[in-house]
Amino acid sequence: MRSRYFVIGLVSSAFVSSALLTGCGGSTPVSPTSPTPPQSSVSASGSAPAVVTEAAPDEVFVGAGDIAKCGMGDPEATARLLDRIPGTVFTLGDNVQDTGSAEEYEKCFEPAWGRHRSRMLPTLGNHDFFGGHGRPYFSYFGASAGPSGLGYYSTTLGAWHIISLNSEIDAGPGSAQFGWLKAQLAASTSACTLAMWHRPLFTSGPNDHAAHMRDIWRLLGQHGAEIVLSGHNHQYERFALQDADGRPDARGMRQFVVGTGGYPLYGRTRSVANSEVFHSDAWGVLKLTLKSASYAWEFVPVDGRSFRDSGTGVCTVPAAQ
Repeated sequence: MRSRYFVIGLVSSAFVSSALLTGCGGSTPVSPTSPTPPQSSVSASGSAPAVVTEAAPDEVFVGAGDIAKCGMGDPEATARLLDRIPGTVFTLGDNVQDTGSAEEYEKCFEPAWGRHRSRMLPTLGNHDFFGGHGRPYFSYFGASAGPSGLGYYSTTLGAWHIISLNSEIDAGPGSAQFGWLKAQLAASTSACTLAMWHRPLFTSGPNDHAAHMRDIWRLLGQHGAEIVLSGHNHQYERFALQDADGRPDARGMRQFVVGTGGYPLYGRTRSVANSEVFHSDAWGVLKLTLKSASYAWEFVPVDGRSFRDSGTGVCTVPAAQ
């Protein structure tokens, strides 16, 4: 059974809480400063992190994917939502389009979501990868993106183990990424686990299912992970708890597809089992409240849109290995 203790990670819970409370009510929240690499738990190693035996505070984890292309869509509208929501910001890949260039990060992403970069945990998408295997992505996000060139890392946030994976490279058994994840999960002392990668394993959108991530899903499920976040298809979709083969499973993971960061949206192109909510008429962000043994979610639409989705879930104890 995993411990209910929490681990100090890339974003220190106490520091985030105190810094962001200072910014509430202002036009832009005060953000924590990214630590230098030696202080960060963003890691490509399998070593166990240090444990702090305190009750973990609630943490807000908010974001989306498929965000910015100059002259198209509206990343500023979702950035304004982030202005009003304190916490740690995640991205789900395709932070810029189309080529993942440094110029796109400077001119398209930076004026909008860039103002929240110091409190951001990014994920690599296929358009980010187009830029010389992600070199502008790694340069722009720095230590927050983990070791340069890998595209996968992990950290902790309160009681939660947060894992960002790279769906643009091999993720099957025998791959470096799979072996790294297996070691991370074995060493984790966190009560709950959230994984994020760009291409969804399950989706009702036009881009195909990322079948090469199925073994990753299975591995996460074996260790009792709770949530998977993806983008790639430009819509919001929430799935019921399920296993890696798409079968309903009360001990399975809940997947959210949140490709609503600002790029033009896609409609539904298929009917997929276990899809509980689908919406493609509003940009917005997913706000997660991560608790010591549970979580709550809320889709927050941009101003002028009314669609909402909310609910709660609990953390699971992994099945005996």
